[in-house]
Order: sequence, then structure tokens, then C-alpha cells
Amino acid sequence: MGTDRHVERRTVLKAAGSTAAALGLAATTGCGGGGGSGNGTVTIRYSWWGAEERAKRINQTIALFEKKYPKIKVKTDFQTYQSFWEKFQTQAAGGNPPDVFQNAVGFLRKYDKRGVLLDLKSQAQAGNLSLDHFRAGVTKVGEVDGKQLGVPVGSNTMSLVVDKKVFEKAGVEPQAGWTWDEYFKALKTVHDKTKIPGDTGYFTIMYLYDLYLRQNGRAFFTKDGLGFDQADLTEWWTDGYNRVKAGIVTDPKVVQQDMPKSSLSAGHGASEFTWDNFTVRYSAEGDSTYGLAPIPTTDGKHTGQYLASLMLSASARTSHPKEVAQFIDFMVHDPEVGTIMGYDRGILASTEQYEAFTPADAVNKEIAQYEADTAEAGVLGTITPHPSGADTVEAAFLRIGGDLGQGKTKVTDAVKQFFTESEAAFQA
Repeated sequence: MGTDRHVERRTVLKAAGSTAAALGLAATTGCGGGGGSGNGTVTIRYSWWGAEERAKRINQTIALFEKKYPKIKVKTDFQTYQSFWEKFQTQAAGGNPPDVFQNAVGFLRKYDKRGVLLDLKSQAQAGNLSLDHFRAGVTKVGEVDGKQLGVPVGSNTMSLVVDKKVFEKAGVEPQAGWTWDEYFKALKTVHDKTKIPGDTGYFTIMYLYDLYLRQNGRAFFTKDGLGFDQADLTEWWTDGYNRVKAGIVTDPKVVQQDMPKSSLSAGHGASEFTWDNFTVRYSAEGDSTYGLAPIPTTDGKHTGQYLASLMLSASARTSHPKEVAQFIDFMVHDPEVGTIMGYDRGILASTEQYEAFTPADAVNKEIAQYEADTAEAGVLGTITPHPSGADTVEAAFLRIGGDLGQGKTKVTDAVKQFFTESEAAFQA
């Protein structure tokens, strides 16, 4: 979860599942891993996705690591989100993934199923990696069936970003505990008084629908598949499509035209659901004032929120598990690394880094306060399980929902298509 949902999630994982058969070979072919030299120096490969600014910060932290561990050299590679996963699939299929790489919850079961991921508990037990001193609950994000397949570097939670000037002009003030009915009424008020759609397209966001389902005692995913039925999704997408037709939600065609800019920062929508640490983009892109607002609820209290995370994972095929573990340990615990990275990948996960970094700008201060307030409210639950194929399902949800919003398909056909594609993704 570390990039814009419109830029990435509409384009992500186009190849997800396309090499599923080949990925199965990862457990039986290749030897992977970094290299070594005659003087005892080893080289490990580290890959991640992100923009140039993230790469700049990460390269600074690598310089610190190599200074502390002169016998370990780090070969780096970074891509955009889509390019990263396309390349990773090829590497994994050939049995030669990077020794250590950035990861997210939607990919854990998929690559664990294919024997790609190293259970880091063994390295923790060997004393090469500490799984202690993390903010409450964040390490659970990287756990699957008792295995620690990823170690969080930052945490985030779903939030609602609003254009404060537009909401103020419409006389609408978001309140903690407001209901979905109150939220949708607010969107209509915004549109009626400002002629700006109230939301940029909530109904295509898988993670938001997960919160809505969690508020109602279910979830988007179970361990093995979907946690809702076709009738549930028909209701959700019908309501969303009707609000697009009414002008209350931004036309998906406009959203596409605004890319890579968000329609919120382009002035074509007054609110947008996204991960809280993405909030920095709106101030950079837009000319208005943006802020975080509470998630609407079903019962006036439970938001369904949980902490998600970007994390570092390791290859089960690495030739240097000890050095990889030492690298991960340094990257998640070293205080100076925390001050360099800031909230680039979310609110810092380890207590050492969280305490070392104090945000100076207003946007990051608001993000930190939002997570603190959300945690204090006691609404945070455990992250929803993500089965193998979740990445493909997420991409399908966004794509098919977008087609529906543009009138390219009917609700009934869109729902059937989504369930058909999901079933195929889970079986791949």
C-alpha cells in the first residue's frame, strides 16, 4: 500500500496470474540469491517500488548499512509498482527473485504458496533479526499461518481525504461516527451547493468495501476466497453507479482523464478514500487545502479499520539468509534510517524509528495525529486475511467497477464477471 490507488491499482498486476503456471516452477528451479567473493564479502540484491524520492532516501539508508556491515554489499533495483511486480513474477518463475524486497499483504499467500518467501522466524530465533519493539499490532500484518513472511517498515490505515475549502463552502463538516447515510447526504449537499461531485469513486476501492463489510460482520476476503456474495456486491455497485449518474460521484471518464493526477486534487471531486499516508500527494498536486476526515460507519462507532503495512520480505532461495536478516533488522530498527525515511512508506513501524522521527510539516503531523487518534478510539481490528490471488482480485475489482461507472457494462454483468475472474484467480 504505498502508492496512489488510481495510478497504480488501475494498472497493477495486469500480468498477475498470467504466469501462474510458470510461477509454480519457482519451487523446483534455479538457485537465486546474491553473490560472494574471495575476501568474505557478500552481495545481496534489494528491490522495491516507488518514486525517485523514495529511491533517494533508500540509497541513503543503504550507505549507512554498508558502513556498519562492510562485508555486506547491497545491489539495488527499483521500479514503478506495476513494473516491479511484472519483473518480480519473471524472477520468481525463474527461481531467482531478489534476496530481499518490498512487499505488501496482498502478495504474501500468493508467493508463499509458490515457495518464494522465507519464514523470517528462523532468523529471529538465530538472533539475526528482532521482531520486538514494534508499534502494537503491526507485525501481525506480515504473518501467514504462523510464519513471519514480512517485517513492516511502516503502517497505514484507510482514511477519507476531503477538500476543506469545498466542504466549508457547502457547509458540511465531517464528524466522527457519522453514518454512510450521512456521508452520502453530505456528498449531495456538496454537489448541490458547489456543482462539484462529492466523491471521486468510492465504489471501486476494494479496501474500502472491505471496511464496509467488516462494519457488517463480514469481510472482503476469507482465508480461501471472498467473504460476500453476488447480492452484496450488486447492492454496492448499483448504489455507486446511481450516484455517478446523479453527478454526486465523479464520472470515471473524468477520473481517467485526470491521471496521473487525482480527481480530488484536480478539483473534480471533493473527497477521496485512500491510505492515510498518501495524503501528502494532494497538497503537492492541488491548489486547495486538504485534510483527513473520519471513515463513515454503519452503527456510528465501528469503522472496520485496521493497520496495513509495507514490509520487507526475503527470498526462500537466498544464499545469504543471515545477511538478509541483518539487513532487514537494520532497516526496520535503526533510528537514523527512520529519520531519513520519515513517513514515505507509512507511519514508522518500529518504536525506535517512530520515536526518532518527528514530522515537521503540517501534512505529516496530521497523518501521525490521525493514526494516533484512530488507535486511541479503539476501532482498529485485525487485518483481513488475503488469500493467494488477492492481488488479481483487487485489480479486477477496480477495473470492472470502473467499466461499470462508465456505462460499459451492466451491474449484473459486472458482478458475474468479477466473481468469475475471482474464482479463476484463487485457483491459479
